[in-house]
Amino acid sequence: MKKPENSSTDYMGRKFFRFFKIFVAFLLLWFTAHSMYLIADGISDEGKNADLAVILGNKVNEDGTLSTRLEKPLESGIQLYKSHRVRKILVSGGLGKEGFYEGDKMKEFLVSKGIPDSDIIIDNKGDNTRKTAENTLELRSKYHFHSLIAVSQYFHVTRTKKLFRDKGFQEVS
Repeated sequence: MKKPENSSTDYMGRKFFRFFKIFVAFLLLWFTAHSMYLIADGISDEGKNADLAVILGNKVNEDGTLSTRLEKPLESGIQLYKSHRVRKILVSGGLGKEGFYEGDKMKEFLVSKGIPDSDIIIDNKGDNTRKTAENTLELRSKYHFHSLIAVSQYFHVTRTKKLFRDKGFQEVS
């Protein structure tokens, strides 16, 4: 004897599976679009000039040398400075578990590459991006800057610019 089919249960199962596939497709589309935007925004250079380059800290090695993740943004800051796109450089970072203040180590690197000491501002209390934005804005009146270029890893630039804008800083590239 044939087992009776429950057509409403079968219909609901197909409907749920269809909804699930659409939901997963939407998530994948959103993730792809979001990732593409972050990458494009992070690697694009609008070619704008600014008063200040803000370079966010990263790992200092146990021997006091800079990690590659920290050197690369500093090299970008040097290029911005030497091409006269920024007047000053702010280096921001906190005290790492290795025992070094990232800002101090970043300044040492910049000075060794020919950036004048007087054009480098240190923020050794920038333990995270939010604190860096807050600390930079507190320094605004002392150093009289109105525009900045955020310098960090490509996947971090969009968030950094958003935090600066959220804190009231409008001219951010």
